[in-house]
Amino acid sequence: MNLQQRLGIAVVIIMVSIIAPMLICGNVRAADESCQYCGMERAKYGHSWVMIEHEDGTMCGMCSVHCASMDIALHTDKPIKRITVGDYNTKKQIDAHNAYWVIGGDIPGVMTARAKWAFESKAAAESFMAKHGGKSATFDEAIKAAFEDMYNDVQMIQKKREKSLKKEGKS
Repeated sequence: MNLQQRLGIAVVIIMVSIIAPMLICGNVRAADESCQYCGMERAKYGHSWVMIEHEDGTMCGMCSVHCASMDIALHTDKPIKRITVGDYNTKKQIDAHNAYWVIGGDIPGVMTARAKWAFESKAAAESFMAKHGGKSATFDEAIKAAFEDMYNDVQMIQKKREKSLKKEGKS
């Protein structure tokens, strides 16, 4: 194999190593626009938007803790570097592990019957609970709740989609 062939192979290997991670989970721009699982747009769900950054540099954007928990379950082989979530009030991305979480309450969640909301401050979380109910939680408790709720939430989502398709005359 001559030098030109070796360089060609090296270029192909480098290109594949750059492009493959983007195809697996998406690049930052794509991850920042619509949910990797349900397609919901960040512009409408900034208050619940979750970004997962993996140690390999890939980033995934999801509309909710529900979709983020699916990503975590599907990518157990990809170590997570950082997780951020939209503050419920400001939509600003905040560190998920340092956020003040509220599970439940009278405001329906995103992709779930039992809401999981993040707040940058304890005062904001307490204010929300005073108005809407729910209980305070950690990020780990919010993810655990998402896993516990997964079956019922998937059933709920499928029923909503069936109903929507019937209304549109597509079923």
